[in-house]
Amino acid sequence: MEEKYENILSAHGIRSTANRISVLKALSQSKSALSIAELELILDTIDKSNIFRTLTTFKEAKLVHLIADESNSIKYELCRSEKHEDDDSHVHFFCYNCQHTYCIPETKIPYIKLPKGYKAEYANFVINGLCDKCTKTK
Repeated sequence: MEEKYENILSAHGIRSTANRISVLKALSQSKSALSIAELELILDTIDKSNIFRTLTTFKEAKLVHLIADESNSIKYELCRSEKHEDDDSHVHFFCYNCQHTYCIPETKIPYIKLPKGYKAEYANFVINGLCDKCTKTK
């Protein structure tokens, strides 16, 4: 099982360490994007600074992307792109009730024509509301 995570890290040019494998595994098993605080709870043997450094390495290697949502914390999600480029631009959904941020990969961020001289590097498109589970319980 660890070999799967080692292969993902290797494919992104990242050296495998126990901490990196643990963070990658936590992100890949989560049904929603995770903040550093949430990862810290899941990975109680790894301190916040190591988690942050690992996520920074993952971001630089385009293994994760960041999501800014209404929770006032940055969330991290694995990139689904096979090209190791940050072309995994899709919509995210933030649930006010459960505070989870979900990917909606089938809904791409629409193309936005920018004024001459502007160059987009990153787009964050978050829809806010109630997720399907919270809608059912309300």
